[in-house]
This record gives sequence, structure tokens and C-alpha cells, in this order.
Amino acid sequence: MPSELLWNLAAAGVVARCLHVVAELGAADHVESNAVPVAELADACGAACDPLDRVLRLLTMHGVFEPTPTGYRHTAASALLRTDHPASMRPFARMMGLPLVWNSLAELERSVRTGRSGSEPRGMSSYLRDARVDVDAVLGACDFHRFDTVADVGGGRGHLLQAVLDAAPEAAGLLFELPAVIDALDIEHPRLTAVPGDFFVDALPAADAYLLVDVLDEWPDAECVAILSAIRRAARVGATLLVIEDVPGEDQRAAALDVVRLAVTGGRERSPSDVDGLLRRSGFAVQQVVIAGTMHVVEARAF
Repeated sequence: MPSELLWNLAAAGVVARCLHVVAELGAADHVESNAVPVAELADACGAACDPLDRVLRLLTMHGVFEPTPTGYRHTAASALLRTDHPASMRPFARMMGLPLVWNSLAELERSVRTGRSGSEPRGMSSYLRDARVDVDAVLGACDFHRFDTVADVGGGRGHLLQAVLDAAPEAAGLLFELPAVIDALDIEHPRLTAVPGDFFVDALPAADAYLLVDVLDEWPDAECVAILSAIRRAARVGATLLVIEDVPGEDQRAAALDVVRLAVTGGRERSPSDVDGLLRRSGFAVQQVVIAGTMHVVEARAF
């Protein structure tokens, strides 16, 4: 019924918050194949028994955990909230419940009216420094042996760049990141040099190839052009730029993430043709687009 549909949609945030909280508490880590009494579960994750029981009861109605006369046990969905699950979705559930994301969504009306994010534009990046790109997919899609120097712009903690250098033993790597990120690095690689800087302010280093991974989708078009133009100023004619982003889909999940981008950073999910338009405005010409797992790799040359 239409009224039921709208009721469920209007209240969907309640279920989402319950999921965020349970993921943050790590409750799923204390549930095994047998049912666990809610009092025992509450003690294990530092929660009050009755409130936790009420939250879990709502989640069970959506297939997350299964209620039994003696407590709660896992469903296939709740098992994915375990930290040790090989396909764990606990980090994603926790991320979606961060004050940065949730508070920004609370300001979504302002974003829709103005087109601007409801938070500090760089906020999401600071929370996602530990996110790991599908390294194997990128290495399989790109031949890095052809480059002497590879610069990873906004490359976080350098996980991808280290893998690139291991795959291309003749190459040197430059990790360009904000000073606070560089200061907190705990990596050592004989061919990796950390370069602190802000791509909106500081000159970028010269390199044969530049990596830009999950950066453009965090920014509106004008800022994207500014980032790409900064790379172009540092790059010689013929230098390669590899823009690696998630492949935007047409399903509900892709549409939801696009709205999250709008609310949190002012960015958006973009197709390769959208990226092409930004690149052309910034002095790059697209050479090819390769699908690598759930990502697309847009390879461009500086002209």
C-alpha cells in the first residue's frame, strides 16, 4: 500500500541508526552459532540490557539477527557485522553512522537548496584514510612498468602506491598528502618519498604518471577542475593521469551513495564521460577506460 511504503521510508532512519549503533558496539562479535542471552550480550559490548534488546528486536524484523526464546543468534546478514568475517560490512555500517555523515544528512535540505555540503568538505576524506582500494584489480588493469616515477595524489597512507612500487621494481613513488597525514605515516619503502602538501595551495611534484584514487567524487566540479589543473601544471606534456573511481550504477545503493556525497562533501558519483569533461577542461585527453573490479580506471594524457 502507498501509505505503508511512505511510512516505512519515513521511519527508515530509525532502523539505520539501530544498525549503526550495533555495529559500533561490536555486538555481532559476541554472537556465535548458538543463541546468546541478551543480558550476556549487553555485558560483553558495554550496553544496557533492555535498550539493547529493543534495538535488536527491531533489527530482527529486517533480517538482522534472529530472536530465540533464549536470546539472539546470527542470520546471514548479521554475520556480516562480525569484525572477523572475510566480507565484513561492519566498517561500512560504522562509517555511515559517523556524526560527520549522519549530521550532514540531517542538513540535506540545505544541500538540496544550495548544492553545497552540510559539513566541512574535507571531513569525509579524513575518516576514510584507512579505506583500501582493490589493489589487485588496479594492478591487473594498469601496466606500471612503463613509468619511472609515479605520484599518488591524495593517496592516504600509501597502500596502493606501495603495491605499485612492488609490482614495478624500477619505479620510484611520490606520496602527496596533507601534512597531518604524512606526519602519521607508519610505512617504510626504499623507493617511496612522502611529499606533504595541499593540492589547492601547493605545487605538486613532477612525475611520469599520477594516480588520483577516489578523490574527484568527493568534490564539486569546480574543485575537481582545480585539482586536475594543479596536476597539469606539474605534469609534462604526455604525462599519464590515472583517475580511479567506483563505477556508478543505476541501483538504489549507487543512488544512496550519490546523495551521501552531496550531503557530506558536495561531491557526486560520476560516469567516465563526466570525468572526461572535467579532464578536457584541465588539459588532459582521455586515452582509454578500463573496468577494474568495481572501479573504472580513466587513463588520460597531458596535452
